[in-house]
Amino acid sequence: MVDDHLLSIVLIAPAAFAVVLLPIPRRWRKVHRVLTIIASSLMFAFSLRLWTAFDADEPGFQLAERLPWIPQLGISYHIAVDGISILLVLLTTLLLPVVVLAAWRLNIEHIKSLHISLLLLTTGMIGTFVAVDLFLFYVVWEITLIPMYFIIGVWGGPRRIYAAVKFFIFTMVGSVLMLVAVLYLAWFHHLQTGAWSYDYTELLTTAPLLPVTGGLLAPGLLVFAAFGLAFAIKVPVFPFHTWLPDAHVEAPTTGSVILAGVLLKMGAYGFLRFNRGLLPAAWEACVPLLTALAVVGIIYGALVAMVQADVKKLVAYSSVSHMGFVMLGLAAGGQAATQGAILQMVNHGLSTGGLFLLVGMLYQRRHTRMIADFGGLAHEMPVFTGVFLIVTLSSIGLPGLNGFVGEFLILAGSWSRAPVAVALAGLGIILGAVYMLWTVQRVFWGPLANEANRLLPDLTVRELFVMLPLLVLIVWIGVHPGTFLSPTEAAVRLLLGR
Repeated sequence: MVDDHLLSIVLIAPAAFAVVLLPIPRRWRKVHRVLTIIASSLMFAFSLRLWTAFDADEPGFQLAERLPWIPQLGISYHIAVDGISILLVLLTTLLLPVVVLAAWRLNIEHIKSLHISLLLLTTGMIGTFVAVDLFLFYVVWEITLIPMYFIIGVWGGPRRIYAAVKFFIFTMVGSVLMLVAVLYLAWFHHLQTGAWSYDYTELLTTAPLLPVTGGLLAPGLLVFAAFGLAFAIKVPVFPFHTWLPDAHVEAPTTGSVILAGVLLKMGAYGFLRFNRGLLPAAWEACVPLLTALAVVGIIYGALVAMVQADVKKLVAYSSVSHMGFVMLGLAAGGQAATQGAILQMVNHGLSTGGLFLLVGMLYQRRHTRMIADFGGLAHEMPVFTGVFLIVTLSSIGLPGLNGFVGEFLILAGSWSRAPVAVALAGLGIILGAVYMLWTVQRVFWGPLANEANRLLPDLTVRELFVMLPLLVLIVWIGVHPGTFLSPTEAAVRLLLGR
């Protein structure tokens, strides 16, 4: 019985637990923490059951559940997973208990509201990866906006209101255009078939018929642009990235990890699922533009990261650069490049999410993020230094760790179609190694000149448990990537074959 509704349990349970927290008095802080860690751990356990029930050889949607919602308009509660979405669902359910445990001992005001926001946000994020009905997809996409706005605006830094409003405005503009595109696709389907439907599987028969010739105002290109702008803002693709550094710097560590680990992937997933899946002709027409923007994002993000004095802002701009590799793989469109892009979404969530966790732990000890305030920390915090170095090497793509596999597949798969773009992206890898290793050298090695850095506590047992699942996956994917590539193979082949 549970397996029959497994996907609904994974989707709805976080929001249900948020409702459970509502009547519990705010002063019972420990009760809120315990219930949230139990809820998040259960969700991860259910998602593991989802993984074991998933058939990697089946290219289409699996574990589907469908109920009528607004049948007069062809809107239904239709959810399912395939090889493209299953890894992102697992990543989401993994990071929730990690961030809750990471903030366990922090003296955070309104901890009840923070946990409720995280749980509601989780339902929205999972929903975007499992929604097959486009109207449902739009609803859960919008659900993520409000909790993240409050996470930044209530628990963020000194400029949190500015960052939260900027995040809200950017995302809302894209969302409105996406809604217009969704409504247009349903209307066009009605013109072609006489029936209203928002279902992805049914729109696959009509959406590719949208004309893309006749100039920039061709319906197919306009719908592609409406979807694409919403997803480009979320990735973010250059030049729509300016909200991201502010959001990362001002957000609490919890928000930064979820933002980098999952929210950005919603945009890349949307490009692959909807722009590429529903509008293949428009996608082919826009590949040169997407490739160019991806390469600019890679180089620009790396160069700006290199000159940052704040280590958290450095990691934020590195995120812009790394997501450029994801977009390059998607634009190339081949089997290897697309699978590499999907895997790199997961890799980015592990490595950049891990870096934000470690930067947050360092800030709790020193209450500064300025690189110049550190130096020589390896003498006082050897375990912390070792963990930070492993995650850094993962981020820059050291062979044997996860980042190498994704980047190699993207570059190798893109070479035949865009050799110049691959060569420039390779420069981005070199720049990434330069600014990340230079940061490690300045923070952890050299003389211990600042007395405030003496006797800083090393990683605690709890903090080690926070980082352990990320470290295990960083090595596992690097050594045995087939575990995570094989579920995507059939689904990607089906999508590209269309």
